[in-house]
Amino acid sequence: MPLSTSRGKNRDIWGVSQQFGFAVLWMGMNSQYLLTATVLLAALVPLQAQTRPALSDQEKALSDQMGHLRSLPDNQWTKTVGKLARQIQQLPASPGKVILISQLGNLVTEGDAGHDTLQVVVSTMSDVLRASQANASLYVTLAQLARYEHCEVSLDTPQYRAAMAKLEADDKQRQNVDFTLSDLTGTKWSLKNLRGKVVLVNFWATWCPPCRKEMPDMEALYQRFGPRGLMILAVSDEDAGKVQPFIATRKYSYSILLDPGRKVTELFAVGGIPKSFLYDRDGKLVAEAIDRRTEQQFLAMLKQAGLE
Repeated sequence: MPLSTSRGKNRDIWGVSQQFGFAVLWMGMNSQYLLTATVLLAALVPLQAQTRPALSDQEKALSDQMGHLRSLPDNQWTKTVGKLARQIQQLPASPGKVILISQLGNLVTEGDAGHDTLQVVVSTMSDVLRASQANASLYVTLAQLARYEHCEVSLDTPQYRAAMAKLEADDKQRQNVDFTLSDLTGTKWSLKNLRGKVVLVNFWATWCPPCRKEMPDMEALYQRFGPRGLMILAVSDEDAGKVQPFIATRKYSYSILLDPGRKVTELFAVGGIPKSFLYDRDGKLVAEAIDRRTEQQFLAMLKQAGLE
């Protein structure tokens, strides 16, 4: 499996946060240290099993509910996520609460949870991190929710500021990025050659459930706005042998690009999928999605680029 993974699969690396803290997290973000960080993470899997705290019966029940979120229709998903966020917020301080809010932080953006629910998750994360600074990955999730979901964060620690600075640096790089990739037919596409178009660059994979769930909505948007200048470039780091049959059975008509060497994936600093970046007709990065988006959420993004 490629190194990039869905945010929902990057859950609670308890051993990493306990043993290496923010240093390992930063190695994982820096491409030149990616292999080193991956080896360290693999070595820590047995340690995680030994050191991860046991959940109480109440905490385990909440964790089990989160395990079924992806099987729910959108309206039920939204209600269930909101209920889980408030139940976790009300739990007494414990290592189990840290685990649960880490899990929910990786799932709450897989759809339209609503700003109130997102804010509950952010407030709970902030409270957890004030009580214990052990969970390094939680700072990144918190910074992402603040920067891209527009939640308010009162926490002000060196770890949080460092996570936010990394996101700002990544966005600066994405603003000036260019690439050329081939699609499934061999046609080459370059981002800068699409000036005058609204371009949605989406990173996905065939094995990623949130990716598969948002693709029909992307196709509907392409059918609606394509004649008005929308281009969708969906980038996968998988081999054509996996991507081609997947697309053939679903008949998506927007452009599917192949990035087998992951150069473009790394250029965009994509550490988890799905991720989407929207450029307006002038080539300016105007909106980002850190996870799966619903059709309505995509419509709100397109409005920022002048399509409505």
